[in-house]
Amino acid sequence: GGRGAPAALPGAFSLSLAGFIEEPERKYCFECATEEQCQEWVEALKRASYEFLRRSLIFYRNEIQKMTGKDPLEQYGISEEARFQLAAHR
Repeated sequence: GGRGAPAALPGAFSLSLAGFIEEPERKYCFECATEEQCQEWVEALKRASYEFLRRSLIFYRNEIQKMTGKDPLEQYGISEEARFQLAAHR
């Protein structure tokens, strides 16, 4: 529906997620008490998205390695980087 107004409030932001086949127009509205809370939410969502993509990359890397016997990241010289290891520590 046309609920775009909450994003205009101070301490609110909205997020549209593209790529959902079932609901391509899905939109989420987050309301926060402070600007700092908004920034914390945005950073948390970015970290969650990054971690999901990192785990997906590791999964598919392992699948390709099982099928071909080769590490697909090796050709880029990044196969030993900690961020591409399953038990990466920050």
